Parts: sequence; C-alpha cells; structure tokens
Amino acid sequence: MTVVDEHVSLRERKKDATRQQLARAALDLFEAHGFDNVSCAEIAATAEVSKKTLFNYFSLKADLVLEAGKHRVYEPAAAVRGRAPGQTPHDAVREYLLTALAERRSTSGLSDEPDVLRLTRLIHATPTIAERDRQYQDQSRQLLTEALVEEGCPELTAALISAQIHSVLHTLVTENARRVLAGEAPGDIYPDAVAGAEHAFGLLESGLGDLMRRPE
Repeated sequence: MTVVDEHVSLRERKKDATRQQLARAALDLFEAHGFDNVSCAEIAATAEVSKKTLFNYFSLKADLVLEAGKHRVYEPAAAVRGRAPGQTPHDAVREYLLTALAERRSTSGLSDEPDVLRLTRLIHATPTIAERDRQYQDQSRQLLTEALVEEGCPELTAALISAQIHSVLHTLVTENARRVLAGEAPGDIYPDAVAGAEHAFGLLESGLGDLMRRPE
C-alpha cells in the first residue's frame, strides 16, 4: 500500500468512526426521548462533533439511524445482475435471501443483535423513520427494475417483475423480524423462514415461469 493509499484508508476509517459515533448517539437519544423531541444539535453534542459535521455526513435526521443498513437497498438488484447462466431473477433473489437467513444477516429479519432489535422497534414506533425506511424500500425496488431493463426487459414488464419479487422479499423479512421482536429465537424461526421463502418464491416460479431466464 502506498503512502497515499494509507492516508485515504485512514481518512475513510475516521469517517466511518464518525458516522458510527453519530448513529449510536442518535439511536440512544431517540430511544430515550423520542425522535421528534431530539434535535440534530443535541445529537452532535452527544457525539462530541459539531452540528456542521453532522450535516456533512447526514442530510436527514432519520438517516442517522437508517443509513448504516442502506446497503440492503442495492443487494437485490446486485443479486439479479450477478446471477448465473440459466438462473431467473426471482431465483437469484431467493438464493440471496436463503444465504442471508443462514448467516442471520439483519437483511433477513432473522438477526437478534441488540442494535438491530433497537432499530427495528424504533422504526415501528416512529412514523418519520418508518416513512424514510419505505422510501429506501421503493428505491430498492426501482433499482431492481433498472437491472432488468438493462438486460432488455420492457420497462413495464420489468416494473411488474420487480414489484412481485420485492414484495415477496419484504413480506418474508418483515415476518421474520416480527417473530424475533416477539421473543422467538432465530434458530427456532429459521426452519419456518426457509420453508416460507421456498413457498413464496415457488409461487413466483409458477407465475413467472421462464420469463427473463438468462441464456445458457
């Protein structure tokens, strides 16, 4: 690694540390006082940074607690773009979900990590954060549509396919998270979560068939 690379890496690590520091402060304050009762200035002060620094990293207050999981927005489209020859888009997303379930990723709804549970409860209890989370879901669905259009799928057909795939994925993840929040152990839920995924995507398989199967 060159000196320049080392400086870039150090700068990125510092940025990540600042983001995490702000996110932790926001989550603690939102839980304690409610989202609407906490100002960005209070979050910045708790995180020991300036208010200007906060806005350099986050443009919306809700993103302070949501942006750490923003990678999930891109993952379904990435799974479709990277699918193997002979694999359909819905099967690629099924495979993505099954892997996430096995690894207990937060994106599967099957994580019982304390901060994941805290955030899930906060989303359910806070309309502003829930609305921002829905915007991320809409963005994820749109990215999935764009991935299909890139392969030559007509735009309306791509939108219909992505709406079905994304709705199934979101429904399954939401049900898993609901059960974890209710106190069930992820290991106990896992067999049902796998069976549910197979069932749901099996229904898509019957409805979508060979549409957009990648040529072998």
